Amino acid sequence: MVLAALAFFTARAAMQNEIEHGLVTQADAVASDITKIMFERLQNAAIWSTLEAMQDLQIQDVDKRLSIFLSKLKTGYGGVYHQLYALNRDGRVISSSNPAEIGTSIASPGILWQTIHLAGVTLTLELPQHKQGHRIVTIRTPILSQFTNDSIGELVLEMDWEQIISLLDSAASAHRSVILTDAKGAIFGVSHTRLQPTSSESSAILAADSSNDTFSNSAFPLAQWPLHQKQSQAFERRGATAVGWDSSVQVMVGTGHASEFAGFSGIGLIALVIQPERDTLAPIHRMAAISLALLVGLVLLILGIASKISGAIAHPIVALTDWTRRHTLQSNTLSPDNAAINPPAIPHQEHNEVGELASAFTQLMHDIEQAQQHLVRASKLAVVGEMASVIIHEVRTPLGIIRSSAQMLKREPTLSDEGRELTGFIESETERLNRLVSSMLDSARPRPINKVPTNLHMLIHHSSELLSAQLEQRHITVTEDLCANNPWVACDAEQLTQVLLNLIMNALQVLAPGGQIQLSTHERINQHINEFIIEIADNGPGIPADQRARLFDAFFCLREGGVGLGLAIVQQIIQAHGGDINASASASGGALFTVRLPRTASISAAHSFTTILNEISST
Repeated sequence: MVLAALAFFTARAAMQNEIEHGLVTQADAVASDITKIMFERLQNAAIWSTLEAMQDLQIQDVDKRLSIFLSKLKTGYGGVYHQLYALNRDGRVISSSNPAEIGTSIASPGILWQTIHLAGVTLTLELPQHKQGHRIVTIRTPILSQFTNDSIGELVLEMDWEQIISLLDSAASAHRSVILTDAKGAIFGVSHTRLQPTSSESSAILAADSSNDTFSNSAFPLAQWPLHQKQSQAFERRGATAVGWDSSVQVMVGTGHASEFAGFSGIGLIALVIQPERDTLAPIHRMAAISLALLVGLVLLILGIASKISGAIAHPIVALTDWTRRHTLQSNTLSPDNAAINPPAIPHQEHNEVGELASAFTQLMHDIEQAQQHLVRASKLAVVGEMASVIIHEVRTPLGIIRSSAQMLKREPTLSDEGRELTGFIESETERLNRLVSSMLDSARPRPINKVPTNLHMLIHHSSELLSAQLEQRHITVTEDLCANNPWVACDAEQLTQVLLNLIMNALQVLAPGGQIQLSTHERINQHINEFIIEIADNGPGIPADQRARLFDAFFCLREGGVGLGLAIVQQIIQAHGGDINASASASGGALFTVRLPRTASISAAHSFTTILNEISST
């Protein structure tokens, strides 16, 4: 219920914000379109008043050329203008798009609305008024003489205001009205696609049509709305009788202010797009009602089913609890072996959740018993390992004595060839046993590491030199491709030397004469990782993919005569440094061992500092 309520209010707020944004956007678009239209009309008046044809006013337009010109302009603009005419200084019509008006006098101008300066011409706008069944806005501009620069008359454009109303209608819909007003709340137009206007609206819209008085703020129903702000905004109001809705209806309003167009800031009109909140949020309210009905029905259904299911669940749970209690009692009174062999009988369970719980509990007890047995075995093996360590340590001394004795016997000049061969066997076998004992001792008791900053490039080169004699004897070529920019890593140099020697020796022992070993380094540095990577690759027979997972297990060996502890010790040393090692196939099909060692920030900083000092010294 809480989630449903949160979803409802979140969706309501999101939809309301989106609709308010849409209202403001549409209002801005309407206001901008009106500004463009008025700019075009005013620009027409400013340009036409300066045309050479207007100078015919000085000769009273005897040949009617100006009247023909005005008539063509009216026809060419297709109903945009109601009438176009030119007046002389006395206010008499000299030229007109309607020949019947020529010679008549304009009784009195309309109410002055605004004075606008455009393209160096002063224009005046009169408030909209009704004339011959049309609502028009009159634009006046003086006509100046080209010779004396004095006014010789006036050009009058009667703009049909219905095109502005049509623009409002195109933006309106069945549930959305558009109003054109000024900052004081005077209404200059309302879209037709809405409910019928109220009597107060009819009297408020353009009240000056029937009198010469200026607008009164008290007569405008929108006067109390926040229209004086310069920025477009959205707000809510209760009651919108000015647009035909009942006063109790909550409406959402978006205001639009025209942006400047070609240096023309508009005529101060504001577009209002109004929509009832009940129509806006109706889908959300329907969704809430449906969700509430479903929730109530679901609760009733759950209560009915739960009353029947609870009895079916309670009985097997009670039986399982009793069985658990008896099993615990038996485990406490019998030995672990007897308790494992003769557990109390599990009560019969159906194939449901309780049955699965009983099976899982039985499996858990079985796993615990196996874990106890494994723990006993591990304890025994640990004792054996400790004893083996002691024995191995004691065996190394007599092995050394035997080996030394064999070496001394080989020096006897009277020793027969068979004796020399036998002493050679003794020496080689004692050496093999010593390596086995050393490997087992290292595996049982790894030495603690002593990390110091070490140049691994020098360490890699040193390791390959240690084996140079054996490599030359086997005709094995070693190439070094050390590309890492920073070779310094905090590590135990002695133990990493053992790692490198073991890996190179592994490759040496499987390669045929003429084989190749490649030692390479690079770095992996990003936001979270700073690793130094060593790769040892060869072109030997490689490692089968199905055996790579066991390669680092103790006593697992693929080579005949091997012990299987070398790679286990290598992995142990690398993991003690916080790194890892893995085996894969090289580019030539042989084996590839990849060693990753983490590098601390202090090593990187020290390397950078050392590099800077070297550059300063060289400079």
